[in-house]
Amino acid sequence: MLRADHIGSLLRPKQLREAFRAHSEKKLDDAELRSAQDAAIRYVIRLQEDCGLQVVTDGEFRRISYWEKFVRLTAGLEVRNAVFKFHDQEGHESDFTAPYVRSKVSRSAPITVDEFRFVKQHSGRMGKITMPAPSTMHFYRFTDWGERSAYRDAAAFFADLGKVYQAEIAELGAAGCRYVQLDEVAVAILCDPAARDKVKAAGEDPDRLVDLYIDAINEAVKNRPKGMAVGVHVCRGNYKGMYLSEGGYDSVAEKFFGRTKVDHFLLEFDTPRAGGFAPLRFVPKDKGVVLGLVSSKTPQLEKMDDLRRRADEAAKYVDGSRLAISPQCGFASTMGGNPVTEADERAKLKLCVDAAQAIWS
Repeated sequence: MLRADHIGSLLRPKQLREAFRAHSEKKLDDAELRSAQDAAIRYVIRLQEDCGLQVVTDGEFRRISYWEKFVRLTAGLEVRNAVFKFHDQEGHESDFTAPYVRSKVSRSAPITVDEFRFVKQHSGRMGKITMPAPSTMHFYRFTDWGERSAYRDAAAFFADLGKVYQAEIAELGAAGCRYVQLDEVAVAILCDPAARDKVKAAGEDPDRLVDLYIDAINEAVKNRPKGMAVGVHVCRGNYKGMYLSEGGYDSVAEKFFGRTKVDHFLLEFDTPRAGGFAPLRFVPKDKGVVLGLVSSKTPQLEKMDDLRRRADEAAKYVDGSRLAISPQCGFASTMGGNPVTEADERAKLKLCVDAAQAIWS
């Protein structure tokens, strides 16, 4: 675990957004889109290196959203409307789409291997690959997540889905990847009392879902190559500065931190709606925590003294040797991105590096 990390997605440059739009309108072919992606990724790799980061991603620049490419390249999945809505502090809401299980799932093609190989080719620093957690393919439509003719229950679905992850992770390992991150949103939503009530009203048990999603993660990563670190980013939703849920980790901490078989957790702590650090007492002593103290949702730059103070508070529950710092989420989980500029993004990434050096030097 590196002391300064980031979650993966970065703001798409204007030229890249325009290339995606032109491709969707059949004005650019596949090769021309890929050329635009390549140029943008080379640029954003330099941006990360200039900020002093020792871990780099391709910014998720080959994806429309953080989960879109996974769904596109996994046979048996399609996209429908979700049952939740994004919202902000002013009460504005936004619908979104989500994966739906149409038929038996299988890995129809490598999903992220090309992303890693390109990063490896253009940077000597550690390349990280992000993937949506298995729950992404179930929770957003938990009342109607798939065709029952395909799977009798969610456990059977996750057994097959786990094979998709296992094959992808094995090929990533063979290509030299040593760091994979799964983006877990459902468990964070299930920390929110309002969301839990909605789940119960629909006839589902939120605690059963947490157990189901922990088991799904463990199945996905169980055969990962030796020497590959796996982190789980627990996210409350990230869309144009809006979010899906609020509430601390208290209701899920003991089982989620204790039972999830990964190396570290990347956790959101950027606002009071994320709760306090006390749930970190349940993190096993062989696992690390990346503190998401820097907001990717707003342009305001955090103060170093505040970051140091909060890291010290977290160290009351997790030994400082197992702590790191990052933004709470990516800067562009979807094509549109958050309401910040590239200058804001650069400043916040550099702040994470500087804070890590100042706090844990």
